[in-house]
Amino acid sequence: MFFPPSHFERKSEKLRREEQAKAICATCSVREPCLEYALRIREPHGIWGGLSEAERRAALAAQQN
Repeated sequence: MFFPPSHFERKSEKLRREEQAKAICATCSVREPCLEYALRIREPHGIWGGLSEAERRAALAAQQN
């Protein structure tokens, strides 16, 4: 759920999987430290702290401006 499967995944399947993972993250007590860790190490894969890879890249870019 938090990382892509090893087989081809359609865009709609990816979006559904990411939304499921984000729903779990929304209730997690360590969401903020998880996201901070992922941003600090520049984690390139999966959902961390409720954000996808692209969302984390955007957050890092915003921090640098």
